[in-house]
Amino acid sequence: MRIHSTAAVKASKKQDQGKIPAAGNLSATGNYSARQEIRMIAITSGKGGVGKTNIAANLAYLLARLNQKAMVLDADAGLANIDVILGINSPYNLYHVLNGEKLLADTLVEGPGGIKILPSASGIPEMTDLSRGQKLTLIDELNVLNDSLDFILIDTGAGISSNVMYFNMAAREIIVVTTPEPTALTDAYALIKVLYQRHAKRRFRLIVNMVRNSGEAKEVYERLAHATDHFLNLTIEYLGHVLLDEKVKDAVKQQRAVAEIYPNAPATRCLAKIAENISSENVEEYEDGNIKLFWENIIGRNCG
Repeated sequence: MRIHSTAAVKASKKQDQGKIPAAGNLSATGNYSARQEIRMIAITSGKGGVGKTNIAANLAYLLARLNQKAMVLDADAGLANIDVILGINSPYNLYHVLNGEKLLADTLVEGPGGIKILPSASGIPEMTDLSRGQKLTLIDELNVLNDSLDFILIDTGAGISSNVMYFNMAAREIIVVTTPEPTALTDAYALIKVLYQRHAKRRFRLIVNMVRNSGEAKEVYERLAHATDHFLNLTIEYLGHVLLDEKVKDAVKQQRAVAEIYPNAPATRCLAKIAENISSENVEEYEDGNIKLFWENIIGRNCG
């Protein structure tokens, strides 16, 4: 089984160089703008406990080290924990934004390396199924950030609930996190299947977390890629792996990003490679060039 790496995908896109950019890249004067839109990346999983939130937090930190302006949106509404992992205390969170009590700018907190964090609410049942009005409120608030960020990493919940589907649909890019555990692999396949068959998502990239070595990671990828190839006729991409590392557990106990306090740890080196790959990619722009229009299209198409 051949591994479809991000580097290979980048190489294939060279054929598209020289084409006229999407209309959304035109400035008010008619000139092409060099600035790309915010890259909104959902970091998701079929099963909890695979280290998804840790990966989101550390990738944001490492992207910031690469001079990228990054924000983490904790979209695990109802069971949020990125504030716990990073030791962040905030009097306000996503709940207050969605209910119109606070503006998003008043809710954002600064994390390690200058990254921005939008904490979510924990233990609030109504947050587990956002209404159409709440989703539109979030779109309006996020659209304000269109010129101040390079990346928004959406830390989704696990599974295939309506909220998880919504945030995966709202993101232009999807990174699925799994581990070698059989149940994690099975649930990752189920998540991909639902997003592909019901929501027409076609591009998925995989991070295999908590592996003993690169060989184990590639074996996990090949098993999942074989399933998607055979049953869905869908090719997934291998983005990278993160080694099983006691320093990660130690960083969680300290409520710090492992990349911040252990820059030379094996897990950090793995995450740094992934961040470098993501940062250096030449990705296609949003066809409409605007977050608000893209998200409104998603809501209109999927939320009734």
